[in-house]
Amino acid sequence: MPLVNFRPAPGINKEVTDYTGEGKWTDGDNVRFFQGLPQKIKGWEKFINTTIVGVARDQHAWVSLDGTRYNAVGTDRKLYVIEEGRAYDITPIRKTTTSLSNPFTTNASTSVVVTDTGHGAQVGDFVTFDSFSAIDGLDMNKEFEVITVANNNAYVVTTTSAASGSTSGGGGTGNAKYQVNVGPEFSLPAFGWGTDTWSSGTWGTPSSVSNVTLEARQWSLDNFGEKLIATVLNGGAFEWSPATSVSTRATAITGAPTASRIGLVSTPDRHLVFMGTENDIGDPSKQDDLLIRFSSQEDINTYQPTAENTAGSLRIADGSRIVASERSRGQILVWTDTSLHSLQFIGPPFTFGLRQLGQNCGIIGQHAGIDLNGVSYWMSQDSFFLFDGTVKKLPCTVEQFVFDNINITGSENAFVGHNGEFNEILWFYNRTGSDQINAVVAYNYLERTWWIGTLSRTSWIDREVFDNPVATEYFDTTTANNEVISGLTAGASKILLHETGNNADGEAMTAFVKSGSVELGEGNDLLFVSKLIPDIQNQEGTLNAKLEFKNYPNTSVSTIKTATFTDDTQFVSLRGRGREFTVNVVSNTTGTAWRLGTQRFDIQPDGRR
Repeated sequence: MPLVNFRPAPGINKEVTDYTGEGKWTDGDNVRFFQGLPQKIKGWEKFINTTIVGVARDQHAWVSLDGTRYNAVGTDRKLYVIEEGRAYDITPIRKTTTSLSNPFTTNASTSVVVTDTGHGAQVGDFVTFDSFSAIDGLDMNKEFEVITVANNNAYVVTTTSAASGSTSGGGGTGNAKYQVNVGPEFSLPAFGWGTDTWSSGTWGTPSSVSNVTLEARQWSLDNFGEKLIATVLNGGAFEWSPATSVSTRATAITGAPTASRIGLVSTPDRHLVFMGTENDIGDPSKQDDLLIRFSSQEDINTYQPTAENTAGSLRIADGSRIVASERSRGQILVWTDTSLHSLQFIGPPFTFGLRQLGQNCGIIGQHAGIDLNGVSYWMSQDSFFLFDGTVKKLPCTVEQFVFDNINITGSENAFVGHNGEFNEILWFYNRTGSDQINAVVAYNYLERTWWIGTLSRTSWIDREVFDNPVATEYFDTTTANNEVISGLTAGASKILLHETGNNADGEAMTAFVKSGSVELGEGNDLLFVSKLIPDIQNQEGTLNAKLEFKNYPNTSVSTIKTATFTDDTQFVSLRGRGREFTVNVVSNTTGTAWRLGTQRFDIQPDGRR
C-alpha cells in the first residue's frame, strides 16, 4: 500500500475527542503553529540576574529623551524600574516619621518591637530606618519587612542576628520611612459579614462560602512624556522621572485622586485619565467604581473643572465597576465587568464623549485586553471577544477546555501579551486548583489558530523597546535577592527575555503535540504500521514519537510504540497494530528545536478482527 501522508490541520482543537479529532491536533504544550506547521516555541533566559520582591502584575517599557531604555515593573509589594540590566526599588513612601525617639525594644532574640504611634503599617509592609544608634549590638539603619502588627502604635520586625541583651525603648533618635502598603498576592474570597446571601446560615456562624472577592494588587503603568505614571488598583497615582536618579523613589502626583482603579494617558491630546475614581478628590471613601475623571490638557495636577481648563468627569451606566482600559485608534476603550464603552476626545466644551459599544461582553481582569492596530481582543468570563467596529465573539477551538478549567476567583489576574514575531496574542491565566497563573492560551490572529500550554507568566511586553519580549515568572517559595531586606519573606519574580535559544533559562523545556486518531476508511479494518518517515525542519537534538494503538476509542487497553530520531534519521521501524492510533511528538532535553512538516507512515490493512 502507498505511504500515507500525516499532516493534521494547524492549531489545537480541544472541542473534540481523540476519535472525532481525526486530522486535527488535540493537545500540546510549548508548541505553537506558525505558517501552518507546529513548532516548538523558542526558549528564554534571564533579563536581569536578580529576582525582585513579589509577584509582578504589570510591565511598561519606554525610552527617555536621552535614549536610555527603561522597564517599570509593579508587583504586589514593590515598584521597580530597570535600567541597563539592574532593577531599582522606586516604591513610593507613604509616611515618614521624623525624630522618632527610642522606638526599639529587644529581648535577646531576632525579634524587635518598634513603637511608632499611628504607624499605619500592615503585615508585609516595608520600612526603612536611618540615623538611629545601635541597640544591643543591632544596627537598625536598614530596610525591614513588617512581620506582625500588634496595634496601630507597635509592630515587629526581625533582624539577621539576635540582640545581645534586652532593652525596653532604645536606639536614640532617627527616622522611619514607610513604603505604600502592600496588596494581596492573589485574589481570594472574602469571608465575614455580608459575604453570602441573606439567611443562608445560622446566626453567629462564620460563612464557609463567599460572593465577595478581595482583589489582588494590580498596577497600571504609562508615560506622560518621559515620566512614568504608576497607579495602584484602588489606590493612589505616582510619578517618576528619568531626569532624577534611579535611586529616587516615585512620588504621589500632586492634586490627583487618591483612590482609582486605573490610570492612563490619552493621546495625542495628553490628558491623564483615571477610571473608577473619587467623586471628591482626596477622599477615598467617595470612590465610585464607574466614574471617569480626567486632568486638564498638558497638566497632570489639575482635575477640578473650570471655564479656563479642560478637566472634567463622566460616569458609565452599565456594569458594577470599571475593570480595564486600553488606548485604541482614535479612542480609549473602557471595559466594565459586563460591557464595553468608547471614550473619545471631542474637544471643548465637553472634552470627552462617552458611548457604549457592547453589552454582555465584559472583561475578566485589568490586564486581559489588548489593542492591535485598531482591533481589540479580550478574555471575558466565559469567551474570547474582538472589537473591530463591532463587538464579536471570537471562535475558539479550546474554549471549553479553558473556561471549564479556570480558577474563577484568581481569573482577575489574567494577563494578555503580544508576540508580534509570530502574530500571537497570549493570555496567561490560573487553572482550577492554582492561586497563581500557571497556564497560557494563545491565538494566531492572522492564521486564526489556537494553542495551549503551561507557560506561566504574570506579565509580558513585546519587543518594541527591547530586542525580545520580556516576561515575568513568579516563585512563591523563593526569596528575592535584588536588594537586602531584613526579615524578607518568600515570594519573588524572575524577569525573563523570551524568544532566545531553545532552553528554559538553561534547563530542558518539555514540548509536545498530540494528534487525533488515524484510521483506515471508516475504521472497519485493523491496520498495521511498519514504518515512519520523518519530515522535520530546523531540527536540533533528539525528537521522540509515541504512537498509541487501540481497537476501540473507549478501551483502556492500548499498545505503545515509540520512535526516536535526529535530523539525519531516514526512517523508523515501528510494527504497530490496531484499529486506530494517535501520534504524540515529544522533546524533553536541552538544546532541542523542531518544526514538523508532513510525516509519512507505511500503513497496511490487517484484517477485521
